[in-house]
Amino acid sequence: MDRLIIERLGHRGDGIAPGPIFVPGVLPGEEVEGVIEAGAMAAPKIVTPSPDRVRAPCRHAKSCGGCQLQHASDPFVARWKEGVVRTALDAQGIQTEIRECITSPIQSRRRAAFSAKRTKKGALAGFHRKGSDVVVDVPGCQLVLPNLAASLPMVEAIAMLGASRKSELSVMVTDSEHGLDVRVTGGKPIDAELRSDLANVAREHGVSRITWEDESLTRMPPNQTFGTAAVIPPPGAFLQATHEGEAALLNGVKEALGEVKYIADLFSGCGTFALPLAHQARVHAVEGEKAMIQALDQGWRTSKGLKQVTHEARDLFRNPLLPDELERFDGVVIDPPRAGAEAQVEQMARTKIPRIAFVSCNPVTFARDCARLITAGYTLDWVQVVDQFRWSTHVEVVAQLRFTGTD
Repeated sequence: MDRLIIERLGHRGDGIAPGPIFVPGVLPGEEVEGVIEAGAMAAPKIVTPSPDRVRAPCRHAKSCGGCQLQHASDPFVARWKEGVVRTALDAQGIQTEIRECITSPIQSRRRAAFSAKRTKKGALAGFHRKGSDVVVDVPGCQLVLPNLAASLPMVEAIAMLGASRKSELSVMVTDSEHGLDVRVTGGKPIDAELRSDLANVAREHGVSRITWEDESLTRMPPNQTFGTAAVIPPPGAFLQATHEGEAALLNGVKEALGEVKYIADLFSGCGTFALPLAHQARVHAVEGEKAMIQALDQGWRTSKGLKQVTHEARDLFRNPLLPDELERFDGVVIDPPRAGAEAQVEQMARTKIPRIAFVSCNPVTFARDCARLITAGYTLDWVQVVDQFRWSTHVEVVAQLRFTGTD
């Protein structure tokens, strides 16, 4: 048996001891004992626990792969995520105010990607076991909204109808105003009998919409509300993970933009920011997925009291807005995927847009893109850390940049 002292956490939440040796489920400063194989201690015994160690709030924490950090206290996780952001900025030579992490509460995730499969005795739905493709049941999950946790029997019923014994369904369940919005992939081809059976499941379980691969069966519109606008997102469309996290990001965006009057919302999705911002300013929304832009436009057209929202479907990776297109705006919101927005940021760096609200789900690409803007005369005033993927290693930020000129 070997003994180790854990020095730090890696980006996947594993502890790292000198070597490096990777150890799951531990915290910095802890002394652990176990067998080391292939650079890892897979089953550590905690000899000296950290004062930040807590009892996991969910009884599935040891088996379920949905969470990585339930053994750590909330203050520790918040500090660690702030440190992840600080490290990414330091690597680019950026110093700025990093605000205390805003963390979404327990049982607040409004979307869950359940796995489901047929078994000899029926069906099983849940999440994958840690480091495995085995599906484990997770009744009483402490991560998702209670109505999502209670939807597992519905997911199992869908698996009974449309999964083969050799395949696994992916069932995305999203909370909406008129019931659950369900998208299923990996199932058998849909036919008339399956359509009828799915309609029965929807009625029995209060489901607003079931989408089987690319075909949707809708009982009620699965509305999401952005500001005062009711939007029907296309099946599987991107949404912020929690209402509380969305509110934190939106508040940061509003603060970063101030009193600007004409805003470009880049990577706008279905209007998470564009539609609430339309209460104060004209907005031009740009998104690569045409279906999401259409949902945004419909939400705007059926709302009252909003200023003009124009839009375009455009691939901002291959075809970013150019400086002459950006110059008409006095504020920009940019919320790119994890890869960041290198091409679009390069064009923004050639402008003098007064204010930029930068939202990101990847501190590394965020820091890289901010560094480019800073060299072009922008100042990074502050960064707000947001944790809406509780107990995971995922980190999000919203930040304010202002053009202050070059030397």
